[in-house]
Amino acid sequence: MKGQYALLRILIAGFLLYVAWPFIPQSVTSIEQLFWGSWLFLFLLVIGANSASLLQIIQPPIMEQKREKQRKTYNH
Repeated sequence: MKGQYALLRILIAGFLLYVAWPFIPQSVTSIEQLFWGSWLFLFLLVIGANSASLLQIIQPPIMEQKREKQRKTYNH
């Protein structure tokens, strides 16, 4: 279940990149280039963090940990 949320976040980030990609080469001013550079950096952070969560390199978010604990108590 916890992998589904990480995969969903990766897919949403990929969709946003798909929508934004045609506008990135059109940036002319330095402000626009700074915006798209920071946007791509944040995109990479989202992909990296969720990939690490999918591969179980890091702990899932606290909210997802609480749900797992509740499921364990209901099952026992």
